[in-house]
Amino acid sequence: MPTLREVKNRIRSVKSTRRITKAMEMVAAAKLRRAQQRVEEAKPYAHKLDEMLSHLAAGSSSEISHPYFEEREVTKRTLVVIASDRGLCGSFNGNILRRGDEWLANNAHLDADLVTIGKRATDYYRKRPCKLSASFNDWGGILDYDRVREIVAYLTDRFVTGDTDAIDLLFTRFESMVRYRLSMESYLPVARPEVSDDDNGGTSLEYIFEPSPEQIYSALMPGYATTKMVTAIVESLASEHGSRMQAMSNATKNAGEMIDDLTLDYNKARQAQITKELLEVVGGADALAG
Repeated sequence: MPTLREVKNRIRSVKSTRRITKAMEMVAAAKLRRAQQRVEEAKPYAHKLDEMLSHLAAGSSSEISHPYFEEREVTKRTLVVIASDRGLCGSFNGNILRRGDEWLANNAHLDADLVTIGKRATDYYRKRPCKLSASFNDWGGILDYDRVREIVAYLTDRFVTGDTDAIDLLFTRFESMVRYRLSMESYLPVARPEVSDDDNGGTSLEYIFEPSPEQIYSALMPGYATTKMVTAIVESLASEHGSRMQAMSNATKNAGEMIDDLTLDYNKARQAQITKELLEVVGGADALAG
């Protein structure tokens, strides 16, 4: 049985841990609010770009022509895994890495490679028998637009030059402060926009393209690819901060329960020690009186 001093030291240690987890929870909550705002700002922009592509496709009399739309036989495939740089965020990274392992198993018959965003994914896959083409780490929990453009330029160049035939995105989609889900989406080639007249009362759209449709798509598609990557990263960052906030909240709660249990053990041990001392005093007094 531990001594009173050992139990008291352990109580002090758990209290220090609880202060740390509580501070980390508050920091994660503050970062989550900012990240959630970025998600809310990015989603309408991405939706509007999708709508614009659909309208252009509906109004164009010719076939859409742009390298990002090129569909070819897939013999080489790339997965972009978006994880976090730091841990202490519950099952956030574990879920991503397990899904990435499933993707590797399903594409074992292809020339498959990985591009990682986040130190946790990079460290994990460096120890695995898989091909890691590039890694982008040390984000600090915030979005860096210059680095996003660097990632987009790297991926689109690989696709256009034929180094890969298809690129998938694996990230955690942010739905609310307490709800997230894994998302696997195709990044390249870009799915051809669906032509629909529903938004125009059933009437066909007529556009006069100036300059040519090819030039318009050439100017539009790089922005579209960047916006899609930005949306995936900001949703992943928001999910990371939310997961860390929940994990630290649970850790703080568990630390409080542990302190209560240790305090009860301490009081029991102290009471037993006092009782033992009293019995010794009474026994000594009886011996002297006898």
